[in-house]
Amino acid sequence: MGASYSRDFAPRPGEIARTLEDRRADAREKTPLLARLRSPRPPRLWFEIMLVAVCYWTYSLIRNSAPLQERAAMRHADEIWGLQQDLGLAFEQSLNHAVDGVAWLVVPMNYYYATLHFIVTIGVLVWLYRSHPGRYAATRFALFAATGVALFGYYFYPLAPPRLMHGVAFVDTVRVHETWGSLASGNLASVSNQYAAMPSMHIGWALWCGIVVVMLARPVWARVLGALYPVATLFVIVGTANHFWMDAVGGMVCLAFGFGVSYLWYGASAFRLPRRVAVGGSV
Repeated sequence: MGASYSRDFAPRPGEIARTLEDRRADAREKTPLLARLRSPRPPRLWFEIMLVAVCYWTYSLIRNSAPLQERAAMRHADEIWGLQQDLGLAFEQSLNHAVDGVAWLVVPMNYYYATLHFIVTIGVLVWLYRSHPGRYAATRFALFAATGVALFGYYFYPLAPPRLMHGVAFVDTVRVHETWGSLASGNLASVSNQYAAMPSMHIGWALWCGIVVVMLARPVWARVLGALYPVATLFVIVGTANHFWMDAVGGMVCLAFGFGVSYLWYGASAFRLPRRVAVGGSV
């Protein structure tokens, strides 16, 4: 009879599953909404693709719709160039002329500038999503916050790149070498804000990629490449006369802001999930 009693009152598998789900539901209801939003969770692929696409489209739309204040942009370029000369750090022109004389170097640099910041950033995002989903949300948030705050610079501090300055002999390497991707000629000139040089998000994105790879990658060669990537990007943006080195400093400040905001929002909880968990859960 005792065995029969145990069988009659023992919970069935379906009842156990419902009990666990009820407990989870109760826990979710008791957890404040803000805490739930801050909790890092495995990302959903469809949501991340949509989010990245929408955010980049919005960023490009706002960046390129910033007022084209040519006079202010040229004045700011003269001011930065003069300040760098006063500091004894106006090396952009010498580097620009040096790389312009080496065709096998400058042509790849032009393509690097036009494409690699998209390819590498997306690649690191995908790798982070697949290999470190518990760290993905907070790290992606840092990138988005840095990119968003850069829009204030484009709006309120228009800046001409060195290649567009008047009276200073910089070489627009893309136009001179007829490389694909010129922002100063053809159809691209009419849809791209050429005076959105401060801050340089080529550097902001490259430094984000470098930090993520150095901190999370296991192979030594990958960490070395991660460390070299922002350095190479700085060499390219200055050598092709697309940025002053001070624009790079602006990009670094934006990235520091992005990581600061991400830390304030997520805190230490951004690293509580296991190193590898199944993707496809809640956003």
